[in-house]
Amino acid sequence: MNSFNENYGIKRLCSDLSENSRIDPKLYDKFYVKRGLRNKDGTGVVAGLTNICNVHGYIVNEGDVEPIDGELIYRGYSIKDLVGNIEKEDRFGFEEIAYLLLTGRLPSKDSLKAFSAYMAERRELPPGFVVDMILKAPSKNIMNKMGRSVLALYSYDEECENHSIENEMRIAIELIAKLPVIMTNAYQAKKSYYENKSMVMHPLIKEQNTAETILSLLRMDRNFTKEEAQLLDTMLMLHAEHGGGNNSTFTCRVLTSSGTDAYSAYAAAIGSLKGPRHGGANIKVMQMLENFKENVKNWEDEGQVADHMIKVLNKEANDGSGLIYGMGHAVYTLSDPRAVILKRKAFELAKGKEIEAEFRLLDTIERLTPELFKKVKGNDKVVCANVDMYSGLVYKMLGIPQDLYTPLFAVSRVVGWAAHRIEEILTGGRIIRPAYKAVAKHKEYVPINER
Repeated sequence: MNSFNENYGIKRLCSDLSENSRIDPKLYDKFYVKRGLRNKDGTGVVAGLTNICNVHGYIVNEGDVEPIDGELIYRGYSIKDLVGNIEKEDRFGFEEIAYLLLTGRLPSKDSLKAFSAYMAERRELPPGFVVDMILKAPSKNIMNKMGRSVLALYSYDEECENHSIENEMRIAIELIAKLPVIMTNAYQAKKSYYENKSMVMHPLIKEQNTAETILSLLRMDRNFTKEEAQLLDTMLMLHAEHGGGNNSTFTCRVLTSSGTDAYSAYAAAIGSLKGPRHGGANIKVMQMLENFKENVKNWEDEGQVADHMIKVLNKEANDGSGLIYGMGHAVYTLSDPRAVILKRKAFELAKGKEIEAEFRLLDTIERLTPELFKKVKGNDKVVCANVDMYSGLVYKMLGIPQDLYTPLFAVSRVVGWAAHRIEEILTGGRIIRPAYKAVAKHKEYVPINER
């Protein structure tokens, strides 16, 4: 091993690899390769059909893309109608959304009550699981611990390889119920082991729904207001599903198409969501917000905010990426319905509190971005705020640590993953296998003594 490090080393291996990995960018056009499974206009390559969700952000009129207000549709129902009516009835909605996405039907009052009670019964983790799988091997990253824990649940399930729809539904509901508990336990272990802070492990309260359970397990005194729990419940509803083409859902469908078990497919989806290009965007928004707070003296002065935004767009400020995080989306153009709903609810709860000033600063950034983007980048592309623009600040307002921003996304999105996995089993029928064009030149083998 020492000889390897002295004579060659990892750097030498990587140097050889880099030299032999170059691909001329022109070849992608020559062979009509759709990089990232994207068409030239940025839209996704159609890889399948689904009854679960529709993400609609523009219309194509005689070849021209026309922006429209965004629509997110769960099983035929607009997310605006779903959230709006649940608000009117002054109740919680995540369990209802889970029932809808999994079955395709809105539940009756009795069905929802039974479904919610079943979920509550399934929250408990197997005996010894917390100690053996979480406390004995704490992780700096909660998403990794969640993925590992989901894989570990396979060993506790006698029907883990039973792919009947009934068994898949059972596993899905159990995982939706258990993932919030895994997340909060993993956070407590991480906080104790890596931050030398007190670890608080509360027992579950079966009468609490998903949003209430999360706040109850996270807070030392277990206290929270109904408004706080309903805001988190709204967050869970908005993040539960976003079509089959998003990276983590497609990952889940790809693994499912191979015939692998449910736990492997869901763990892979968690690994996908962990990526900063997918599930970590709200953290980027919060980091950007801190940069603005430090560099803009008067947050209410649009001129000062605009001056700093120009620096950000010119890669002279923040992280040098030239991006205004939280702005723009692959599908939505004029508006992201999730951002519209979340912004309204967040401002209602923030009004009159110290954090309201931070929401107003983000609102200013949102309003100024389209004009400045066009001015600095010379790009007429229509951009709107996406759900990540305000979600991080909402979590902050609820006292939820940054470590849990992406894990909370997973706690919600597992509903969509489950719906798509079951749909893939029912309707897929073929292993998903796109093609890659090989462009390496043929080489003659060289005997080892001649190299």
